[in-house]
Amino acid sequence: MARPPADPDRRRERAHRVLDAAAELILRWGYDKTTIADVARAAGVAKGTIYLHWKTRELLFAALLRRERVATLEEVRRAAPGTLRELVGAVAAEVMRRPLMRAVLLADTDVLGKLTTMKRERPSDPGQAEALNRMLGALRKHGAIRPDLTDAEHVSVLTSVVFGFLTAARLTPEPYRVPPERLAELLADTAHRALEAGREPSPRDARAIAEAVSAYVGHVAGVAGRKLESALEGQLP
Repeated sequence: MARPPADPDRRRERAHRVLDAAAELILRWGYDKTTIADVARAAGVAKGTIYLHWKTRELLFAALLRRERVATLEEVRRAAPGTLRELVGAVAAEVMRRPLMRAVLLADTDVLGKLTTMKRERPSDPGQAEALNRMLGALRKHGAIRPDLTDAEHVSVLTSVVFGFLTAARLTPEPYRVPPERLAELLADTAHRALEAGREPSPRDARAIAEAVSAYVGHVAGVAGRKLESALEGQLP
């Protein structure tokens, strides 16, 4: 059996090469039809080598999905959104251009197969809900979102808008489809009209709003990064 590289950087590079191959195959064939042998062949490694990184196929693909989430959030952080509208727009733009991320959000069984069941069975992260509530509280305090809606109502509307747009993109007849970039803009505009207060904030409020949005994105990205590190070591906390 192959042994893992002694150099951690080489081990990490090999792990990402395997995940690159897994990403290509799951989008082509779907999770249920993609085997460890397929991934090994595509990555140019021995089948046993993959098991040195991940003990099961489920752990391998869980690491892939976590890597995709981290990559998405890194791009959102680089966009430096300063309002709810900009945050939604940045997330939507990334999701629209990442078929694997769309599959995760929509629980697409054609792509993810049994992985969708694993995702549903995993407990939700209370820390993420707390971070979202902190951001919404700050946005409300500084007049950035509608005061007549509760946090639960804001999240419910936002979730409906995001998933509605993603679902509609697959169901819209071909002549009426718009480019993904424009669809992301429309999604962000809809969220803005439905949830934001509609008034120009003062410079002081604008800074506080931007800080709250940045703190939320930073929290979510940090959690995702830590989970990816565990997944790259074959763990699934």
